[in-house]
Amino acid sequence: MQSFHTASSSHDPVGWHGTTILCVRRGPTVAMAGDGQVTLGQTVIKGNARKVRRIGPSGSILAGFAGATADAFTLLERLEAKLERYPNQLERACVELAKDWRTDRYLRRLEAMMAVADAEHSYTLTGNGDVLEPEDGIIAIGSGGNFALSAARALLTVEGLDAEDIVRRSMKVAGDICVYTNHSVRVETLTASPSTDKVSS
Repeated sequence: MQSFHTASSSHDPVGWHGTTILCVRRGPTVAMAGDGQVTLGQTVIKGNARKVRRIGPSGSILAGFAGATADAFTLLERLEAKLERYPNQLERACVELAKDWRTDRYLRRLEAMMAVADAEHSYTLTGNGDVLEPEDGIIAIGSGGNFALSAARALLTVEGLDAEDIVRRSMKVAGDICVYTNHSVRVETLTASPSTDKVSS
């Protein structure tokens, strides 16, 4: 697993990520899924939120977030700005964002985690200044992340399933178990060939 640490911190954001974002890479395709549930305390206030989006030139990068929505959009805007500064350098853009996130007084207060992916690489970004690339091509964040991660790792051994099949089945498992995750799932996919990119709901 590739890891870039810009700093260390005692800040632990895990407790407040009430959602599930899953990214799976298989062959030339990467698929990212997010559920639609938004909760306020113990109350569900929205069931069809869009937590996975395309960003960057021609929508060539997938981004999913877990945590406070307003904070996540702030981070998405910052990431897009970094991508404009470092075009076609997703890793560099993520590292620069992580540095700012860790050291900037305003950004340090933002409560969110992000999963980002292009056709070749996937990364998890945290407020601790971490940029992590998974060795097995699977990223899962949010309260239902461990359930989705376990399911995805098991399904990755099954022949005949593509990345989208795996994320959909894994998200169903997470939705069945995690009370903060529902079955209103949005999936975005990318492949090495831009002509075959697709989006499905």
